[in-house]
Amino acid sequence: MSSTSRFLFSNGVFRQSSDTPPVTTFLQSLPGAYTTTRSHDNGSRLLFWERHLNRLCDSVRILSNSYPKLLFGDERPSDLSRSFWESELRCLANDSVSKVLPIAMEERSEGEELSITALVTGNLGKLSGIEKFREQAGNVLDVHVHVGIFVPLVFGIRENGANLAVVGRGREAAEAKYSDWVSLRKPLEKLRPPSVTELLLTNDGDRLLEGSVSNFFVVCRKDKGEATEKCVDEKESEDSFEVQTAPLREGVLPGIIRQLVIEVCLTKGIPFREVTPSWSEHEMWEEAFITNSLRILQHVETLSVPNSWDSLHSKSWKEISWNNKHFEKCPGTITRTIQKEVMERAAQEGYSISDFQ
Repeated sequence: MSSTSRFLFSNGVFRQSSDTPPVTTFLQSLPGAYTTTRSHDNGSRLLFWERHLNRLCDSVRILSNSYPKLLFGDERPSDLSRSFWESELRCLANDSVSKVLPIAMEERSEGEELSITALVTGNLGKLSGIEKFREQAGNVLDVHVHVGIFVPLVFGIRENGANLAVVGRGREAAEAKYSDWVSLRKPLEKLRPPSVTELLLTNDGDRLLEGSVSNFFVVCRKDKGEATEKCVDEKESEDSFEVQTAPLREGVLPGIIRQLVIEVCLTKGIPFREVTPSWSEHEMWEEAFITNSLRILQHVETLSVPNSWDSLHSKSWKEISWNNKHFEKCPGTITRTIQKEVMERAAQEGYSISDFQ
């Protein structure tokens, strides 16, 4: 499978690679809720598929109830009771994946993985009358599955770390994953320095919420009196540091891997707190990492923050004076431990792709 190979299965219609757009272009073309996962273990398993289906259903519910334009455009049904559509949506998503994955797998090359994006869009045009909505609730949603190529970075290599820059404000409706965000984040690109691989969001220039396509974590030393150059892999009290990430109430996406990191910390006894990391305390940060279902967990090598919050109104990154944080341990001990546990859970919860064939 070449790096340009892409496949799309939309409402029972299969599109060949030659006329399938890149996933970002595809997501910008339709409103709706979506989720992205990938294969792993050399294309043999689908990563946390059940969790992704649950999140997809949650996003559809949230958008329908609170942000209908992000799902239906300018129209919306008078009711979208979850009991009427969730089971059918799950069946449609599973059926679409089962149709497109075998074709993509046949063309996949050794060492490559597949990225799978399921998009659910509202389609009121299918209804013959809103008064018949309750009889046709399952038909008011369209399901599209986009499959592309993905070559994951090898974890543990310093050079494969993420370089982050804080460039913009948090997003609306962060509790749901929706396609309009792909277009809304485009203006932030003008502030991306050339070496930066992910953009971070903040509403006040200090509290760091999440990345544009990821959740953000730091490993923070709790005792401000300790030397900052001391590393967390030295023998010390397990209570001397904690993993921090912004709570959902601050306006961050409830990421699949984000939740797994929380579960791992609780299970392994790693001190954890849902509190928004503050740049004003960055000297206490020993490690940092970002998560999403493509990168899974990627350590942070550098983090750049504008010297002035007002400078984010600049026309280009060149006009901004940056403060930089370099992480010496890349990845650090805590990051390695969490990544190892998340990958073990991926093996336990992964769906065999052969089950879809």
